[in-house]
Amino acid sequence: MIKLNLSYNKIVKIKKILKNKISVMSKLDKTQIVSFEKFLKSFYLTCFSSLVIIGLFSIAPKIIILKKNLELNNYEAENKSKLILDKVLNGEELDQDFNESDDIDTTFIYDDVLVEVTPTNDDERLNALIIQELFKTIDYNLKDVRKNKIVKPVDLRFLPKELKNIEDIKERKNLFIKIILPLIIEENDKILNDRKILFSILNKNSNSDQESKWLKTKFKQYGLKNKDILSLKIRMDIIPTSLTIAQAAKETGWGTSRFAIEGNALFGQWTYSGSGIKPLKASDDENHKVMKFQILKASVRAYHRNLNTHSSYRKFRMKRAEARDNDESLDSILLADYLDKYAETGLEYTKTLKKIILQNSLKEFDDAKILKKKNNTKKQI
Repeated sequence: MIKLNLSYNKIVKIKKILKNKISVMSKLDKTQIVSFEKFLKSFYLTCFSSLVIIGLFSIAPKIIILKKNLELNNYEAENKSKLILDKVLNGEELDQDFNESDDIDTTFIYDDVLVEVTPTNDDERLNALIIQELFKTIDYNLKDVRKNKIVKPVDLRFLPKELKNIEDIKERKNLFIKIILPLIIEENDKILNDRKILFSILNKNSNSDQESKWLKTKFKQYGLKNKDILSLKIRMDIIPTSLTIAQAAKETGWGTSRFAIEGNALFGQWTYSGSGIKPLKASDDENHKVMKFQILKASVRAYHRNLNTHSSYRKFRMKRAEARDNDESLDSILLADYLDKYAETGLEYTKTLKKIILQNSLKEFDDAKILKKKNNTKKQI
């Protein structure tokens, strides 16, 4: 009986212990259930967030491609011109955002300029005397141009070889100016027309396919690989007629240089590839040539494209843009100061240009316009 009682007591004790254990376990299970529920919620949120992130990364490339395809059609440009002007007037440094893009592509800059590949056809070159008689016949003289600001629509392809034989310096200069003046004004007119189209596009919320193609072409011509509208606006502008004449006069000796006669090169532009004329005084180590062109008009266009795209003339373009933003006329004397990198003589070169402009009253040609032809039969470059 005693043994039975002990066993019974043990059983009661074990029962109590188990009861307590079960009670504790029950409490622990409830806590664990709550924790597990929280874990599930966290897990579901993590999975959902992960799916969202994965989805975004998967469609992001498609969105970027779509944006690139539509960016020209839906481009809205912010006009920062006045902000740029305010910074300049306050003597502040221009931020990188206000400068031209450094992302330059020169591949297509001269695509619309025909560089000479075959020898010039001298059969089309007119004699100096014939040209002078032609000008008399159509009553084309610089005295009237200075007064009336109207230039005859003359389109000569080559300079006469006899320019250097004209002993009267004034007569030689005048003939040279009369030949290149219409070509310079025509190129400036073309650029102004392009500027007009550009501003028309900028004022629209969306563009047609034709306008988008036009923009793409201009981005290529002005070397803008990243399609920066602000840079295009700065680059797509004219060069004062007086400054262009002065540079042509300086680079060609008023049209008498070998480069001008043999290669229609009015501005002495260098090239390291393609067709060109090797300078006689160039050493064996120097491999540059002077670019040559099929016609004079091509040389004028290449000159404009050079000043409007090359990094050496960025300050020139920014100064011109400041004048535009301030509604000022383009002053060739002021702009000449920013062409010190055009020649090795630097500052002396700019002084020479200004001297040529002032001594020959070239600024009187800056407002000159081409007399419109009744029947437009001009050849295109």
